[in-house]
Amino acid sequence: MKVLYSCLSKSWGGMEMFTLTAVKQLIKRNINVELVCIAESRLHIEANNIGIIIHPIKASGYLHPVSTIKLSSIIRKGNHDIIHTQASKDLWLLVPALKLINASTPLILTKQVGSAIIKKDRLHKWLYNRLTYAFAISRVIQKNLVETCPLPEEKIVLIHNAIDTKVFSPEKSDGRKVRNEFGIASGDVVIGMLARFSPGKGHEEFLKAAAELNKKHDNLKFLIVGEASRGENDYAESIKKLAVEYNLGNAVFTGFRSDTPEVLAAMDIFVFPSHGEAFGIALAEAMAMEKPSVCSNSDGVLDIAVDGATSFLFENKNSLDLAEKIEMLISSPEKRNEFGNAARKRAVENFDIEPLTDKVLKIYSDAIKNN
Repeated sequence: MKVLYSCLSKSWGGMEMFTLTAVKQLIKRNINVELVCIAESRLHIEANNIGIIIHPIKASGYLHPVSTIKLSSIIRKGNHDIIHTQASKDLWLLVPALKLINASTPLILTKQVGSAIIKKDRLHKWLYNRLTYAFAISRVIQKNLVETCPLPEEKIVLIHNAIDTKVFSPEKSDGRKVRNEFGIASGDVVIGMLARFSPGKGHEEFLKAAAELNKKHDNLKFLIVGEASRGENDYAESIKKLAVEYNLGNAVFTGFRSDTPEVLAAMDIFVFPSHGEAFGIALAEAMAMEKPSVCSNSDGVLDIAVDGATSFLFENKNSLDLAEKIEMLISSPEKRNEFGNAARKRAVENFDIEPLTDKVLKIYSDAIKNN
């Protein structure tokens, strides 16, 4: 099987990271994969390290005649069995390129981000009619595809984003190194979040909740893990200033970390305060690491966390409710242990990358067979 993968994004977040994860899984199955990406993007740089053919393209916006012609040439010469994109915006290049050479190659879109725009006009019907399948990464995205896109429901398949639960395993990761790095005492309770610095990720609520919790406890540490994406440095600085305003001397901004399992292992409680996440890969990773969590009660989080079993859900954007739910876990090591065990079990059963890759490959095979 020969697959052309596509993600024409300049950013570096969940979608771009998962693109790389999915490509690596295909390589692991001895599948020939090529990648179309934005030239000199972070994805381009990271993909250079995994030994695949990369087709860098310079394109921003929607209509690019020169890039379309270049892409049609790549498709014609590549003789791919499947084309799979992680970004719906890529369809504006992929579909014209396929039409230009009259190629019947099955085309699959993974819908990673919801849209408030109704796309049922004639042009979008022409675009989406070319899709063989659209993968929805959560129920909220599945509903969004039905409501906003000109797709019959039989073309929409629910396939969650996945994680490697063998890598994200509490048995293989030791949090002591990270705790020692940041001077965290053995008796400290570490409460952390992991997200890029971007509006809507819930950093403000997390810091406000931290300030409330500091009024009751003197043994807390707050880890804020992540970096600013392209164009978000000012926002990141505003969050760091907010921590100073709240007098959060026990808050640690770790920056980007490549040792995510070890960072998660250092935490006692994981917080996922995002205002509206399509899925929430960091939450699934934390659950695989046996971490109890407190999460916003919204969108894709509801596919992952189970209130009262793996997590406590708090009212979206309500920092006081967030603080109260975190307090319930701080005060009960037994509940933390109970939630953590249930979280690991749920992550392995529902979000492990091996069975989900099997499912994707079965759909690939059926699409090729029926083409």
